[in-house]
Amino acid sequence: MSSTDSTTALVVSLIGGSHFLNHAYFMLLPPIFGPLQSQLGISTAQAGLALGLVGFVVVALQLPLGYLSDTYSRRAVLALSLTVGAVGAALTATAQSYAWLLVASAVTGVGIAGHHPAHYPMLSAATEPSARGRAYSIHGFTGALGFAAPPAVVGVVSSAAIPGDWRVAIGAIAVVGALYAVGALWLVVRRVPRSVTHAPGSRSSGSRGERPPLRTLPRRAVAGVRATFSATAIVLLTVLWFLVSMVVWGIQAYTAPLLIGSYGVAESTANLLVSAMLVVGAVAILGGGWLTDRYGARTTVLGAIAGVIVVAATLASAVLPVALALAVTLVFAATIKAARPALSTLGDTLSARDDLGKNFGLLTIGISGGGAVAPPVFGALSEAASIQTVFWVMAAIGVVAFLFTFVVVAVGERSTTPA
Repeated sequence: MSSTDSTTALVVSLIGGSHFLNHAYFMLLPPIFGPLQSQLGISTAQAGLALGLVGFVVVALQLPLGYLSDTYSRRAVLALSLTVGAVGAALTATAQSYAWLLVASAVTGVGIAGHHPAHYPMLSAATEPSARGRAYSIHGFTGALGFAAPPAVVGVVSSAAIPGDWRVAIGAIAVVGALYAVGALWLVVRRVPRSVTHAPGSRSSGSRGERPPLRTLPRRAVAGVRATFSATAIVLLTVLWFLVSMVVWGIQAYTAPLLIGSYGVAESTANLLVSAMLVVGAVAILGGGWLTDRYGARTTVLGAIAGVIVVAATLASAVLPVALALAVTLVFAATIKAARPALSTLGDTLSARDDLGKNFGLLTIGISGGGAVAPPVFGALSEAASIQTVFWVMAAIGVVAFLFTFVVVAVGERSTTPA
């Protein structure tokens, strides 16, 4: 294996582990809502607010941390993400009051916020363009596994009847995260070249005398963020990712109610099928990376969206036999999840090398925005009309996203030169 190949393998592995941990930090609270309410004396709404605070902090810091990643050091932002995330998990495990829990949520959000602005630029710098789709697919796959980790750990510890079980479970995640941070950052410092850990022309690459005064940082950060919003293709891709994210969250939240209400499937069977669908979706991310490298990002995105349009409309029609509906359900997540590496590759292609952190920070806002908007909007639509209407609307959003993909690519081809 050449030194370049070994660097690529090392970076993809380290970033994959970091993505796993950051998504695990994102899911710390849902599995322990019950114990939090009983032991801290809080309501369901208060527990939800703590979880919402994590997401709010993550979104708020995307562009500032993207600016720091591009202008100073991707490695520093990665270090912030790994260390502060572990601290946030430790604070969550030791929370004794609601105020403490809110502080823990805010700290956890700060840690999580840095992972995309650091991850994507490092993956791009360490990977050849011909293999970048697969690198992004591994990144997405490890993130999907990370979401599943806290419920599994809490369940295992609870079944063992360990005193203070939820604190032990979350504390174990914090310890693993801290140990990983130490090991991963040591390897990044010792084994990963500066061409990967720092953007071309970053301030850290110059001598101390060449660096602008620290007091000008806020003004320069604002200018950098404005430049990101002026990149039309990236803004349009953010909108596209928002639309795709809405469909993804709609699938995850409302497939079980559709199977129960429209097909008469038992609740336990419907939930089991949704769990299986999520597993299939995680594997589909890996397949999407291969398809992206083999057939191109645009073709993969269009194929994935076309597939989800057909499946959503077919399920919404409620004309399938139950057995076939259950089989189609397993295809549902796979069709749309295969688009994720391709969307990441589009973001990479539409970026210069010194703006990847800011651009992927903006794209992350689109992803998070879709996840925030879809559940309440689709829930209200389900109550006002029917669960089948939700799936017809998802199919319609898919049509919009399909057509909008051509707009994104056309604008990108006019405004940027692929790296």
